Amino acid sequence: MKSKVTLKEIVGTKIIYAVLLVSYYWMWARRDWHDYYDVIQNAVVTFTIVFFVIQAARIRKYSKEEKDELAIQNLRRTDAIGLKIMVAAAIVIAFACAVKAIDGTVAGYALVGMILVLAVIRFVIFCVMDSKGV
Repeated sequence: MKSKVTLKEIVGTKIIYAVLLVSYYWMWARRDWHDYYDVIQNAVVTFTIVFFVIQAARIRKYSKEEKDELAIQNLRRTDAIGLKIMVAAAIVIAFACAVKAIDGTVAGYALVGMILVLAVIRFVIFCVMDSKGV
C-alpha cells in the first residue's frame, strides 16, 4: 500500500464497482430463492464494505499526489467515448422495451450489464490511450 496510486488503478477499480452493481441488481431482481443465496449475499456485502474502506484510503492518497495531466486528458476523452456508447445502448434498450421485445427485468439486466461492459471498455480504451501517449 506504499506504492503510488495511479489513475489507471482508479479507473480499473470502476470495474469492481460495476460487478458489485450487477451483483446487487441480481439480488434485488431475482424471483426465486435457494438456501445458498444467503451465503452469496453475505459474501457480497462483506466484500463491499472491505472494498469501500480500502478504496477510500487509496482515493485519499491519490488526491494528495501530483496529478498526471496527460492521463487526466485521456480519461476525459475516454469518458466522452463511453458516454456516446452508453447513450446508444440506452436508446436500443428503450426501443426494445417500447416495441415489447423485452420486459422490465430483462431491460434492467441489460442496463446493468451495459454498465459492466462499459466499465471494461473504458478501462481498455484508457490503457491504450495512456500507453500511446495520445
